[in-house]
Formats: sequence, C-alpha cells, structure tokens
Amino acid sequence: MLKQLIASALGVVSMATGFGAGQSVPAPADAAKDKTLFTFKTTALDGSAVDLQTYKGKVVLVVNVASKCGYTPQYSELEKAWKEYKDRGLVVIGFPCNDFGGQEPGSSSEIRDFCTKNYGVTFPLMTKVQTKAGAGQSDIYAFLSAATGKLPSWNFGKYLVGRDGKPVAFYGSGVNPTGDELRKAIEQALGAKPVS
Repeated sequence: MLKQLIASALGVVSMATGFGAGQSVPAPADAAKDKTLFTFKTTALDGSAVDLQTYKGKVVLVVNVASKCGYTPQYSELEKAWKEYKDRGLVVIGFPCNDFGGQEPGSSSEIRDFCTKNYGVTFPLMTKVQTKAGAGQSDIYAFLSAATGKLPSWNFGKYLVGRDGKPVAFYGSGVNPTGDELRKAIEQALGAKPVS
C-alpha cells in the first residue's frame, strides 16, 4: 500500500513539475545507424511474434504505458487518436513498462484485461519492456533514444515515428495524445508521402 502511495505521489509530482518531460541521454552512435523502427521485431501481449516491418509506410506513435500511473487515463486519449487517425495511416503501439515507480506490475493477461475493461483499448499492445538505458534495455528503446537523444523519464513518454520508420520527435508524459501539439505533429507526419 505504501509503495502504491509513493508511486502515485511521484506521478502527481511528475505532472506538476514536468518531470515526465523525458531525459536527455547519450546513446551509442551505432544504435540508430542504418536502422528504422521497422527493422525490429517484438512480441504482442498474447505472445505472438510481431515484425514491425508490418507497419512500414505508417506513422507510428510508440508509448511506454503503465496501469497504475497518474497518466494512465491517457489510455483513453491514445485510443481516441488511434480511432481518429488509423484509417489515414496512424498506428499507436503501447509498450508496458515497469521502470517508473513499479506502476506496471501485471502479467500480460492482466494488462490486456485492465486496458480493455477500463479504457476500451484496441490499439496494439506489446509485452513489457525496459525503457531505461543499461543492461536489459529494449532494442527498440535503444534505437529510439539514439535517434532522438531522449528517453522517457516516466510512464507515457511518446515517440512519433514517420512513415520512413525514423523518429520525428519525443513527447513527454504530460503531452496529451489528442492535444494540439501532438495532433499537429501527427497531421504533418500523415501528410508525408508513404514510403514504398
């Protein structure tokens, strides 16, 4: 109970102070060299293999998500963005992450049930990953951080990736998925010519 209170308090502090804006990180120069998001493979919550090459030519919003965070209500906004833009080529992909305050302790089935029952999530959710730099970091997050110089400093950090598979920008936890800032960036990225 105390751990949950501390984690919730940290979430409130991050919202109030901008702590979740992302951290600048030095990354190995070769982590992004000759790669795109579509280079990688991962695993869906149901355990099936996912080749991100499937999304080639789409605009992708990659988000590190958590079920017990002050930002968790953003699931609703992510779902709205997904429904609004998916027919135009946007894919929202959630990567559950337990790196910050232990706010994603659940199993894959618990995460899926929570997201479906509480937020009606239909966008793709992958298995839990480590976003933080160091041993165990997801290759996808190593790539994203090398390409942008940013890593999430809290849950619900967002990377907008263009149709070419290259990250356009990082948006911190406090950036609303359907707010003007991200909406404009999504519209601009969707306006780019699809990559063949």
